[in-house]
Amino acid sequence: MDKQIILLPGDGVGKEIMESAKRVLNTISSEFGHSFTFHQHEIGGDAIDQSGTPLPEDTIKACQHADAILLGAVGGEKWDSLPAYLRPEKGLLGIRKTLGLFANLRPVKGFSPLLDASPLKEEVIKGSDILIIRELTGGLYFGKPSERREDGEVVVDTLYYQRNEMERIIDKAFQSAQLRNNHLTSVDKANVLESSRMWREIVDEKSKDYPDVTVEHLLVDAAAMKLITQPDQFDVLVTENLFGDILSDEASVLTGSLGMLPSASIRSDGVGLYEPVHGSAPDIAGKGIANPLGMILSAALMLRHSFGLEKEALEIEEAVSQCLEQGYHTPDLHMKGGQEVGTKEMTEMVIDNLTTNSVCEQIGTMYA
Repeated sequence: MDKQIILLPGDGVGKEIMESAKRVLNTISSEFGHSFTFHQHEIGGDAIDQSGTPLPEDTIKACQHADAILLGAVGGEKWDSLPAYLRPEKGLLGIRKTLGLFANLRPVKGFSPLLDASPLKEEVIKGSDILIIRELTGGLYFGKPSERREDGEVVVDTLYYQRNEMERIIDKAFQSAQLRNNHLTSVDKANVLESSRMWREIVDEKSKDYPDVTVEHLLVDAAAMKLITQPDQFDVLVTENLFGDILSDEASVLTGSLGMLPSASIRSDGVGLYEPVHGSAPDIAGKGIANPLGMILSAALMLRHSFGLEKEALEIEEAVSQCLEQGYHTPDLHMKGGQEVGTKEMTEMVIDNLTTNSVCEQIGTMYA
């Protein structure tokens, strides 16, 4: 398999963790006989510094011709004083919108060695395995430009959705539920918002096309509470852009660290942008201690969702799990015991597990 992958390291620790993902993917290509070609481009604050815009045209063109995109992180205090239209985050929002990446998938699954790292009790989070599906290109973030009126005393933000935008993400959620445990929780604020009332109507209409999926409606405030009190009650959770942004970050406590959470932003043809959930962490950039596992797990999602390489994705996920079982952890993972390592060392451990697993599998095949 020959695939063209665009790398957008971005800002802060983005460059460090991107190198980790690239090394892991090169190992996969070597072990499984694939060919991955990488092309690097600017986005976010780095692009502002180099090109005067958070999303240069050459970055857009490269992404439009890619089989998949990997993104590190954008943003940082360095650019906080810039006007809203020129902030690094506009680069990320812009590439999602331009490429039509309407579905954001965030798997949230706790690793056994990290259960103690969560602020929640182990008996609460044990067994949690959730897929949060967030609509990504509509809603409050993409309504009419925000404005201040009446000498700055009044502010206006517009929540805007078209019916078809809701329909396609809800279809994606039902299809995802069919691949898991056939249970879908739809989150809205239908007791207050007209957009949520339309959302709920569409979910009920679509449920007739997926009779094997059990559907539950939940108001967003109740969903926020249940995420940290009964997370094992969720399987697939679908919601609109703003609610999904908040709930998926809240769910990070189940894993003990934002550094462990991957995400995928995809469209119907399988092209996607893959990134860790954590930010650019400028306070630790360049120190060699950033956790690369969220970025590496995002690369695994790319192999699964854009390239259809399920076995290779599972190999990466197993290698990451083995690292944690072996006690290796970066400083953000507050594990009891074990050995604290840096970005490069953790990456090496993942690669070592990948190659060892591959050798073991080959030996098993020879003597089967």
